[in-house]
Amino acid sequence: MALKFFQKKGYAALAVVSLLAGCSASSSLHAPKLSTPTSSAATATPDISKFVQRGEASKYAREFHGKRTASGEIHRKDALTAAHRTLPFSSYVRVTNLANGKQVVVRINDRGPFHGRRIIDLSPAAAKAIGLKGVGRVEIRGLKKK
Repeated sequence: MALKFFQKKGYAALAVVSLLAGCSASSSLHAPKLSTPTSSAATATPDISKFVQRGEASKYAREFHGKRTASGEIHRKDALTAAHRTLPFSSYVRVTNLANGKQVVVRINDRGPFHGRRIIDLSPAAAKAIGLKGVGRVEIRGLKKK
């Protein structure tokens, strides 16, 4: 008798029952709890003050101006920023042009460069500040965050 009831009126009821069963099954799945840091050390920017690297540097091409960087901010050609493959975002480094001794402090806000042996890509303003035209040899020194 119950079978005849569902055959006559039951397709809609069966769909509702199936839907409710599916909702209750998915509600039993819980997303993993994210732990919140309990100390400021867990969220602090790593100390890169002992970081030193020498190699080739280049400057960003003009077409990157106004595009989004890997950190999510917009690249500005007039900002003193740079791209490095591994240094943490928002860390500061002093870049010294080994050809003329000029220095500039830049903030890391992007990933790269991905060309040959280059170790850093400088914004046009940073490259200009140290007299870098094209590719040149530099030394990078990490700065302690204040």
